[in-house]
Amino acid sequence: MSFVKSDELINESNGFTLFNFTTICDLDGWTEQSDVVREVGMSKAVITLQKTQLFQRAIVFTLLNPQPNGAGFAGVRTNTQLNLTDYSKVVLYLRGQGQNSGYKVVLRHKNQNNEPFPSYEQMFQAPLRKFDSVELPLDQFEPYFRGRKQNDTEPLDTSNITNFEIQIYGGVYLPVKQYGTSSLEIDWIKAV
Repeated sequence: MSFVKSDELINESNGFTLFNFTTICDLDGWTEQSDVVREVGMSKAVITLQKTQLFQRAIVFTLLNPQPNGAGFAGVRTNTQLNLTDYSKVVLYLRGQGQNSGYKVVLRHKNQNNEPFPSYEQMFQAPLRKFDSVELPLDQFEPYFRGRKQNDTEPLDTSNITNFEIQIYGGVYLPVKQYGTSSLEIDWIKAV
């Protein structure tokens, strides 16, 4: 993961816009994907459009209530049909606020959008209090199943991305444990 300076922002001519939250009319198709899918789940995520007279963007609000071991997650996702073979990175222009800054992008391929199939994940730290770009190389998305890295799974098929998710994690298998409330403001997500 690396940051791009504001004066080096990716423009439309050298990238493929996956989601432009500054111009869309609604968030139809985006749904919650939080630990409430499990009986012990207590976390919550909501995505909404913030519209003012000067700008528009998406905000993902999260409440992370992990189990004592750190198990917990809260996120939003949407089904897609993306061929990213001509691109090397996903770039997000965003900022975080609140108690936590550890997020991840979760991709799924080949319509294997739910268990028992693995997800392909890459973590990042959201820039706090000011907007900046975060780059996630596509070749660094690794397979996971229920929070555990999988070593015997095929690599991500970038020609057939069928689900895109943004998630805040609790940290069950990580040294850092997160909990509490946070928000992630997102202008756009591109492939470059």
